[in-house]
Amino acid sequence: MEFKSIDDILQYAIDKEIEAAEFYEEAANNIKLVGAKNVLNDYAAEERKHERILKELQANKKRIQEYKFEKIQNIKRSDFLVELEYRPDMDYVELMRLAMKREEKANKLYNTLAKSTDNAEHAEFFTVLAQEELKHKNSLETLYDDYMAQHDD
Repeated sequence: MEFKSIDDILQYAIDKEIEAAEFYEEAANNIKLVGAKNVLNDYAAEERKHERILKELQANKKRIQEYKFEKIQNIKRSDFLVELEYRPDMDYVELMRLAMKREEKANKLYNTLAKSTDNAEHAEFFTVLAQEELKHKNSLETLYDDYMAQHDD
């Protein structure tokens, strides 16, 4: 995968956000638990928000430099989970595990891309994207842990 410009990176990231939103929307449409449906719809909305932000950055690239980094704790819960294939009949726990793995992969991808480029501007933007994916992963892992604790697992 080679990116020649920030526009290439932005378009790739936009496409990934759209893909993620569609995943969460489909999962929400297929799950029967109202609480789980709400959580999945919230994540779909978050991915759509990221899509809009990335499109705004496409229009005004100077805003990339305004990004504020914050320390995000990587819980690493998903690092110990097996890969799952999406099925429309997945239960909430399976969907959470799948979502955590998706966010983990996105974070790793952007970190790998940041390390593999010689272009400092591209590396910085990949690092921004990696941090956003880590925020999602952390949030999902926290929800998962809370859910499992409530169900004595």
